[in-house]
Amino acid sequence: MSAVAPKIVWPFEPSVLLGVAAFGTVYVRGWRRARLPRMPHPPGYGRLTLFLSGLLVIWIALASPLEGLGKQLLVMHMLQHVLLLDIAPILLILGLTKGILRPITRRVRAVEERAGVLAHPAFAVALYVGSMWFWHVPAMYDLALRYVNIHALEHLTYIIAGSLYWWYLISPIRSRMRRGGPGPIVYMVSTKLLVGVLGIWLAFAPDALYSYYKHQPQYWGLTHLEDQSLAGLLMALEQSIVMGIALVVLFIRMLNESERQAEREERLELAGAGPTATTPDSPPAPASARRS
Repeated sequence: MSAVAPKIVWPFEPSVLLGVAAFGTVYVRGWRRARLPRMPHPPGYGRLTLFLSGLLVIWIALASPLEGLGKQLLVMHMLQHVLLLDIAPILLILGLTKGILRPITRRVRAVEERAGVLAHPAFAVALYVGSMWFWHVPAMYDLALRYVNIHALEHLTYIIAGSLYWWYLISPIRSRMRRGGPGPIVYMVSTKLLVGVLGIWLAFAPDALYSYYKHQPQYWGLTHLEDQSLAGLLMALEQSIVMGIALVVLFIRMLNESERQAEREERLELAGAGPTATTPDSPPAPASARRS
Protein backbone atom coordinates (compact mmCIF):
# COMPACT_ATOMS: atom_id res chain seq x y z
CA MET A 1 0.00 0.00 0.00
CA SER A 2 1.57 3.27 -1.17
CA ALA A 3 1.68 6.29 1.14
CA VAL A 4 -0.83 9.06 0.43
CA ALA A 5 0.65 12.51 -0.05
CA PRO A 6 -1.21 15.47 1.46
CA LYS A 7 -2.57 18.14 -0.84
CA ILE A 8 -0.45 21.24 -1.27
CA VAL A 9 -2.71 24.25 -1.74
CA TRP A 10 -1.93 27.97 -1.64
CA PRO A 11 -4.83 29.52 0.30
CA PHE A 12 -6.07 33.04 -0.32
CA GLU A 13 -6.36 34.77 3.04
CA PRO A 14 -6.98 38.49 2.42
CA SER A 15 -7.38 39.30 6.13
CA VAL A 16 -3.95 37.85 6.90
CA LEU A 17 -2.33 39.62 3.97
CA LEU A 18 -3.92 42.96 4.85
CA GLY A 19 -2.99 42.58 8.52
CA VAL A 20 0.64 41.73 7.74
CA ALA A 21 0.87 44.61 5.26
CA ALA A 22 -0.69 47.07 7.73
CA PHE A 23 1.65 46.13 10.60
CA GLY A 24 4.62 46.19 8.25
CA THR A 25 3.74 49.68 7.00
CA VAL A 26 3.28 51.09 10.51
CA TYR A 27 6.55 49.55 11.66
CA VAL A 28 8.59 50.81 8.69
CA ARG A 29 7.30 54.34 9.28
CA GLY A 30 8.28 54.17 12.94
CA TRP A 31 11.65 52.65 12.07
CA ARG A 32 12.39 55.43 9.57
CA ARG A 33 11.27 58.12 12.03
CA ALA A 34 13.57 56.69 14.71
CA ARG A 35 16.49 56.95 12.27
CA LEU A 36 16.14 60.70 11.71
CA PRO A 37 19.32 62.68 12.52
CA ARG A 38 17.90 64.25 15.69
CA MET A 39 16.83 60.91 17.19
CA PRO A 40 19.15 59.13 19.68
CA HIS A 41 20.11 55.47 19.27
CA PRO A 42 18.71 54.92 15.76
CA PRO A 43 17.63 51.30 15.05
CA GLY A 44 19.70 49.40 12.54
CA TYR A 45 18.71 47.18 9.64
CA GLY A 46 18.95 44.16 11.92
CA ARG A 47 15.89 45.36 13.84
CA LEU A 48 14.02 45.85 10.59
CA THR A 49 14.96 42.35 9.46
CA LEU A 50 13.79 40.82 12.74
CA PHE A 51 10.38 42.50 12.68
CA LEU A 52 9.72 41.73 9.02
CA SER A 53 10.83 38.14 9.64
CA GLY A 54 8.21 37.92 12.39
CA LEU A 55 5.52 39.08 9.96
CA LEU A 56 6.81 36.55 7.43
CA VAL A 57 6.45 33.78 10.02
CA ILE A 58 2.82 34.81 10.62
CA TRP A 59 2.20 34.74 6.87
CA ILE A 60 3.79 31.28 6.58
CA ALA A 61 1.68 29.97 9.45
CA LEU A 62 -1.64 31.35 8.22
CA ALA A 63 -1.48 32.06 4.50
CA SER A 64 0.94 29.50 3.02
CA PRO A 65 0.40 25.80 2.19
CA LEU A 66 1.08 25.13 5.88
CA GLU A 67 -2.49 26.25 6.61
CA GLY A 68 -3.89 23.47 4.41
CA LEU A 69 -1.39 20.92 5.68
CA GLY A 70 -2.45 21.71 9.24
CA LYS A 71 -5.95 20.47 8.45
CA GLN A 72 -4.58 17.21 7.09
CA LEU A 73 -1.81 16.39 9.56
CA LEU A 74 -1.73 17.08 13.29
CA VAL A 75 2.04 17.58 13.29
CA MET A 76 1.67 20.37 10.70
CA HIS A 77 -1.05 22.00 12.78
CA MET A 78 1.27 21.87 15.78
CA LEU A 79 3.95 23.60 13.73
CA GLN A 80 1.49 26.42 13.12
CA HIS A 81 0.91 26.71 16.85
CA VAL A 82 4.57 27.00 17.86
CA LEU A 83 5.21 29.52 15.08
CA LEU A 84 2.37 31.75 16.31
CA LEU A 85 2.98 31.27 20.03
CA ASP A 86 6.77 31.64 20.20
CA ILE A 87 8.69 32.27 16.99
CA ALA A 88 6.67 35.16 15.55
CA PRO A 89 6.27 37.09 18.85
CA ILE A 90 9.98 36.74 19.66
CA LEU A 91 11.02 38.12 16.27
CA LEU A 92 8.47 40.94 16.36
CA ILE A 93 9.42 42.14 19.84
CA LEU A 94 13.15 41.89 19.15
CA GLY A 95 12.53 44.18 16.19
CA LEU A 96 11.32 46.96 18.51
CA THR A 97 13.42 49.63 20.22
CA LYS A 98 12.68 52.49 22.59
CA GLY A 99 13.12 54.90 19.69
CA ILE A 100 10.52 53.11 17.58
CA LEU A 101 8.09 52.89 20.50
CA ARG A 102 8.75 56.42 21.81
CA PRO A 103 5.45 57.92 20.53
CA ILE A 104 3.39 55.32 22.42
CA THR A 105 5.65 54.43 25.37
CA ARG A 106 3.66 56.50 27.87
CA ARG A 107 0.39 55.01 26.61
CA VAL A 108 1.73 51.48 27.00
CA ARG A 109 2.83 52.21 30.57
CA ALA A 110 -0.51 53.86 31.34
CA VAL A 111 -2.36 50.79 30.08
CA GLU A 112 -0.15 48.52 32.20
CA GLU A 113 -0.83 50.63 35.31
CA ARG A 114 -4.59 50.61 34.78
CA ALA A 115 -4.83 46.95 33.79
CA GLY A 116 -4.10 45.78 37.33
CA VAL A 117 -3.75 42.00 37.60
CA LEU A 118 -4.07 41.65 33.82
CA ALA A 119 -0.71 43.39 33.46
CA HIS A 120 1.01 41.14 35.99
CA PRO A 121 3.51 38.57 34.64
CA ALA A 122 1.57 35.82 36.41
CA PHE A 123 -1.39 36.55 34.15
CA ALA A 124 0.84 36.19 31.08
CA VAL A 125 1.94 32.76 32.32
CA ALA A 126 -1.66 31.72 32.97
CA LEU A 127 -2.79 32.93 29.54
CA TYR A 128 0.12 31.22 27.75
CA VAL A 129 -0.27 27.87 29.51
CA GLY A 130 -4.07 28.04 29.66
CA SER A 131 -4.48 28.76 25.96
CA MET A 132 -2.31 25.78 25.01
CA TRP A 133 -4.14 23.38 27.29
CA PHE A 134 -7.60 24.76 26.48
CA TRP A 135 -7.27 24.52 22.70
CA HIS A 136 -5.76 21.04 22.91
CA VAL A 137 -8.74 19.62 24.74
CA PRO A 138 -10.07 17.17 22.10
CA ALA A 139 -13.55 18.74 21.92
CA MET A 140 -12.14 22.26 21.41
CA TYR A 141 -9.45 21.10 18.99
CA ASP A 142 -11.98 19.33 16.77
CA LEU A 143 -14.38 22.29 17.00
CA ALA A 144 -11.70 24.71 15.84
CA LEU A 145 -10.84 22.53 12.85
CA ARG A 146 -14.46 22.26 11.75
CA TYR A 147 -15.41 25.95 12.01
CA VAL A 148 -13.40 28.69 10.32
CA ASN A 149 -14.23 31.45 12.79
CA ILE A 150 -13.32 29.36 15.82
CA HIS A 151 -10.09 28.32 14.11
CA ALA A 152 -9.25 31.99 13.53
CA LEU A 153 -10.01 32.71 17.21
CA GLU A 154 -7.67 29.90 18.24
CA HIS A 155 -4.81 31.34 16.20
CA LEU A 156 -5.51 34.87 17.45
CA THR A 157 -5.40 33.59 21.02
CA TYR A 158 -1.96 32.10 20.42
CA ILE A 159 -0.60 35.33 18.94
CA ILE A 160 -1.93 37.43 21.83
CA ALA A 161 -0.79 34.97 24.52
CA GLY A 162 2.67 34.59 23.00
CA SER A 163 3.14 38.33 22.50
CA LEU A 164 2.15 39.17 26.07
CA TYR A 165 4.32 36.39 27.46
CA TRP A 166 7.47 37.38 25.60
CA TRP A 167 6.86 41.10 26.13
CA TYR A 168 7.76 40.80 29.81
CA LEU A 169 11.06 39.11 28.97
CA ILE A 170 12.47 40.90 25.92
CA SER A 171 10.58 44.16 25.41
CA PRO A 172 12.73 47.30 25.11
CA ILE A 173 10.56 48.97 27.76
CA ARG A 174 11.72 47.97 31.24
CA SER A 175 9.00 45.91 32.91
CA ARG A 176 8.45 44.15 36.24
CA MET A 177 10.21 41.04 34.92
CA ARG A 178 13.34 42.98 33.97
CA ARG A 179 14.38 44.38 37.34
CA GLY A 180 16.92 41.73 38.19
CA GLY A 181 16.72 38.68 40.44
CA PRO A 182 15.63 35.14 39.60
CA GLY A 183 12.11 36.19 38.57
CA PRO A 184 12.65 35.88 34.80
CA ILE A 185 14.14 32.40 35.18
CA VAL A 186 11.23 31.18 37.33
CA TYR A 187 8.84 32.80 34.85
CA MET A 188 10.41 30.94 31.94
CA VAL A 189 10.99 27.53 33.52
CA SER A 190 7.53 27.23 35.08
CA THR A 191 5.79 28.08 31.80
CA LYS A 192 7.81 25.86 29.53
CA LEU A 193 7.58 22.87 31.86
CA LEU A 194 3.79 23.15 32.09
CA VAL A 195 3.46 23.31 28.30
CA GLY A 196 6.10 20.63 27.82
CA VAL A 197 4.01 18.25 29.94
CA LEU A 198 1.19 18.74 27.42
CA GLY A 199 3.54 17.81 24.60
CA ILE A 200 4.69 14.69 26.41
CA TRP A 201 1.08 13.71 27.07
CA LEU A 202 0.28 13.98 23.37
CA ALA A 203 3.45 12.13 22.39
CA PHE A 204 2.81 9.11 24.60
CA ALA A 205 -0.99 8.93 24.67
CA PRO A 206 -2.08 5.33 23.96
CA ASP A 207 -4.85 6.36 21.55
CA ALA A 208 -5.45 9.05 18.94
CA LEU A 209 -7.34 11.83 20.70
CA TYR A 210 -8.75 13.98 17.92
CA SER A 211 -11.66 12.59 15.92
CA TYR A 212 -11.16 15.14 13.13
CA TYR A 213 -7.84 13.58 12.14
CA LYS A 214 -9.14 10.03 12.53
CA HIS A 215 -11.24 10.66 9.40
CA GLN A 216 -8.20 11.84 7.42
CA PRO A 217 -6.14 9.48 5.23
CA GLN A 218 -2.86 8.22 6.62
CA TYR A 219 -0.67 10.76 4.89
CA TRP A 220 3.00 9.92 4.29
CA GLY A 221 2.29 6.46 5.69
CA LEU A 222 1.80 7.80 9.22
CA THR A 223 -0.88 6.28 11.36
CA HIS A 224 -3.08 8.73 13.25
CA LEU A 225 -1.36 7.80 16.50
CA GLU A 226 2.10 8.31 14.98
CA ASP A 227 1.00 11.69 13.63
CA GLN A 228 -0.18 12.69 17.10
CA SER A 229 3.04 11.44 18.70
CA LEU A 230 5.13 13.51 16.30
CA ALA A 231 3.02 16.58 17.09
CA GLY A 232 3.53 16.07 20.82
CA LEU A 233 7.27 15.59 20.39
CA LEU A 234 7.45 18.73 18.26
CA MET A 235 5.74 20.73 21.00
CA ALA A 236 7.92 19.33 23.79
CA LEU A 237 11.14 19.72 21.78
CA GLU A 238 10.33 23.27 20.72
CA GLN A 239 9.53 24.27 24.29
CA SER A 240 12.81 22.73 25.50
CA ILE A 241 14.94 24.40 22.82
CA VAL A 242 13.34 27.82 23.31
CA MET A 243 13.65 27.50 27.09
CA GLY A 244 17.30 26.51 26.85
CA ILE A 245 18.21 29.42 24.59
CA ALA A 246 16.19 31.88 26.68
CA LEU A 247 17.78 30.68 29.92
CA VAL A 248 21.27 31.20 28.51
CA VAL A 249 20.35 34.73 27.39
CA LEU A 250 18.72 35.51 30.75
CA PHE A 251 21.74 34.20 32.66
CA ILE A 252 24.13 36.31 30.59
CA ARG A 253 21.91 39.34 31.10
CA MET A 254 21.85 38.76 34.87
CA LEU A 255 25.65 38.58 34.93
CA ASN A 256 25.93 41.80 32.91
CA GLU A 257 23.46 43.58 35.19
CA SER A 258 25.36 42.40 38.28
CA GLU A 259 28.61 43.63 36.77
CA ARG A 260 27.11 47.02 35.93
CA GLN A 261 25.67 47.29 39.45
CA ALA A 262 29.09 46.51 40.94
CA GLU A 263 30.70 49.16 38.73
CA ARG A 264 28.12 51.75 39.82
CA GLU A 265 28.73 50.95 43.49
CA GLU A 266 32.48 51.20 42.97
CA ARG A 267 32.13 54.60 41.30
CA LEU A 268 29.97 55.81 44.21
CA GLU A 269 32.57 54.61 46.71
CA LEU A 270 35.34 56.37 44.80
CA ALA A 271 33.25 59.53 44.62
CA GLY A 272 32.72 59.35 48.39
CA ALA A 273 36.48 59.11 48.90
CA GLY A 274 37.14 62.29 46.90
CA PRO A 275 38.95 65.53 47.90
CA THR A 276 36.83 66.07 51.05
CA ALA A 277 37.87 62.77 52.61
CA THR A 278 40.92 62.74 54.93
CA THR A 279 43.75 60.28 54.64
CA PRO A 280 46.36 59.16 57.23
CA ASP A 281 48.98 61.35 55.54
CA SER A 282 46.82 64.47 55.49
CA PRO A 283 47.83 67.28 57.88
CA PRO A 284 45.34 68.02 60.67
CA ALA A 285 42.94 70.85 60.11
CA PRO A 286 43.75 74.21 61.76
CA ALA A 287 42.33 74.79 65.24
CA SER A 288 40.24 77.71 64.02
CA ALA A 289 38.69 75.50 61.37
CA ARG A 290 37.97 72.82 63.96
CA ARG A 291 36.27 75.35 66.28
CA SER A 292 34.14 76.63 63.41
